[in-house]
Amino acid sequence: MTVFKLRHAMMACAAVCVGMAAAPANAELLSHKDLTASIAIEIAQTAIATCKTNGYAVSVTVVGRAGEIILQVRGDNTGPHTFENSFRKAYTARTFRSPSGALVDRLKADPTLGLIHLTNVIANQGALPIKVGEDVIGAAGASGAPGGEKDEACIKAALDKVADQLK
Repeated sequence: MTVFKLRHAMMACAAVCVGMAAAPANAELLSHKDLTASIAIEIAQTAIATCKTNGYAVSVTVVGRAGEIILQVRGDNTGPHTFENSFRKAYTARTFRSPSGALVDRLKADPTLGLIHLTNVIANQGALPIKVGEDVIGAAGASGAPGGEKDEACIKAALDKVADQLK
């Protein structure tokens, strides 16, 4: 085989390989639902109002599918730490697709749990994942009530209020 024919054969083989890599079979885009700003606002307002009715001032954070902040509100008369803490609780609930308090139980069972050292993860009760069916599309967290179970109850009331919009 001449050098010309060898080069021609190698270029043809390379072109075929590039063409195969450039057009994967049955490729399609992902389709999913995301939280809207109006739903996030309704969640935050309801959680803050519910806690206020119970005598607690809280800050609330709503995060989206990727853990990004959609809405964050520092409640009236809340401590400065509540703003960050509500975010970390929401981020934890979104990341692990479970209530943020579940990480408390995991940490008690395994005090060397490495997950606790991830950025923005916190083992505190007070946040719940937001789901459409079984798909976790975000999370909401509150901080400021005297106990994470009270923060979580306010978030639960807010998610119950918007449940009909999460379909």
